[in-house]
Amino acid sequence: KVEFVESGGGSVQTGGSLRLSCTASGFTHQHYNMGYFRRVLGKKDEGVAAIDTGGYIRYGERVQGRFTVSLDSAKKTMYLQMNSLQPEDTAMYYCAVELGARGRSATSVPWFENKGQGTQVTVSS
Repeated sequence: KVEFVESGGGSVQTGGSLRLSCTASGFTHQHYNMGYFRRVLGKKDEGVAAIDTGGYIRYGERVQGRFTVSLDSAKKTMYLQMNSLQPEDTAMYYCAVELGARGRSATSVPWFENKGQGTQVTVSS
């Protein structure tokens, strides 16, 4: 069973920064795709970023240029550096992994098979 340890959420003011981290365990696949998506009540889940073990990276349109995703594949740990945060970035952020997959788009992340419990990010104006 895939398990996750997520951290880094919190509250910041507009223009601030946060760094999320997600460590996955419970699998031995050499190749996988990890990503973040976010959820706001009443809205469609939005893919934020995706990265695979080959270094392929994709971002959602609304975070391009502000967020940076990275992966330490040896530790199965993904990081999301979020800069220039805006109130519209307020959401629950979920980590997800698709085992054996590579080259996935950010928009596909909400449909990854394995998802974490999420961490809240709140940006105040």
